[in-house]
Amino acid sequence: MAVMQNLLPEPPATRLPADATADQALADAASTGTDEAFKAVAAKFPAYSAVWAPLAAGALAAGEPVTAYAYARTGYHRGLDALRRNGWKGHGPVPWAHEANQGFLRCLYVLSQAAAAIGEADEAARCAQFLRDSDPAAADALS
Repeated sequence: MAVMQNLLPEPPATRLPADATADQALADAASTGTDEAFKAVAAKFPAYSAVWAPLAAGALAAGEPVTAYAYARTGYHRGLDALRRNGWKGHGPVPWAHEANQGFLRCLYVLSQAAAAIGEADEAARCAQFLRDSDPAAADALS
């Protein structure tokens, strides 16, 4: 039997633009390590996916999977918005090596974990597959 090959090119990788001001605010919040510091950054930069990931991970670690799910879903959706604004058409690589993409990818990872924790097995599997499809390196680095 002949092996079928896709002759269409892969879509180009999507690389989100950096936000130096939000990045610095997140670094400052991370240096304190408090949820309040991360919440202050989220309030100031709500479209910045990278800040929602530590909030979600912290809530999950604290045994609050519903809160983790809400934080991760917020970061995930804000990340999807940013990806679309930057040419992503719903598929194609979102490289982990590009630092500005990591907030979205981290949110996607924690969303999968939080979904599993609240019994949403189908969504957990979809999110895990989406992460692997975006960049297998992200799935490997985060798991």
